[in-house]
Amino acid sequence: MAKVSPSILSADFANLGRDVKMAVEAGSDMIHVDVMDGHFVPNISIGVPVVKSLRKASDGFLDVHLMISQPEKYIDAFMDAGADLINIHLEAEGNMEAMIARVKSRGKKAALTIKPATPAEALFPYLPSLDMVLVMSVEPGFGGQSFMPDSLDKVRTLRREINRQGLDCLIEIDGGVNLKNAPEIVAAGTDILVAGSAVFGAADPEDAIRRLKSL
Repeated sequence: MAKVSPSILSADFANLGRDVKMAVEAGSDMIHVDVMDGHFVPNISIGVPVVKSLRKASDGFLDVHLMISQPEKYIDAFMDAGADLINIHLEAEGNMEAMIARVKSRGKKAALTIKPATPAEALFPYLPSLDMVLVMSVEPGFGGQSFMPDSLDKVRTLRREINRQGLDCLIEIDGGVNLKNAPEIVAAGTDILVAGSAVFGAADPEDAIRRLKSL
């Protein structure tokens, strides 16, 4: 079965605690928290205070995706706020090995993300120390974009390499995921589906989560 990580970028921010509670109770494996700085990506979203509030409101697993230029300055603050997993962009500034080690030293999960223009092979050296990799299937920054089919080639490449090395590293995909394309995404080797509009924009969000998880 697929794991599901609904993205709160598409939730109702006036009722964020309610939406997250619904997603967790419907069986979501994670809650995807997009943090944007207006520099690394052309949008500004949320920061540490919102993650802290989510932690108080829910015991769900917080999958915190840092779309920021200088993650090294903020990873401790997000871990202190309650993040369970810190997801850093490979294209960001800083020493990736040191940041991964820092996250792991705090007992948290560590992940790296690649944008559409970055080849899957760029992640290979880091795979043994990671709990998860995230393939962006849209240009990061805004929800509601269309899925890029060639991202599945990256998933297949990563799946082969993870299997070749015998690693326990999950593959997550984010961007344009919906009930129509999700079966193909899972078949390519994806473990975790990040879904924003497909969940929080659905007529029945709980049913959408259950249907995604059944794949």
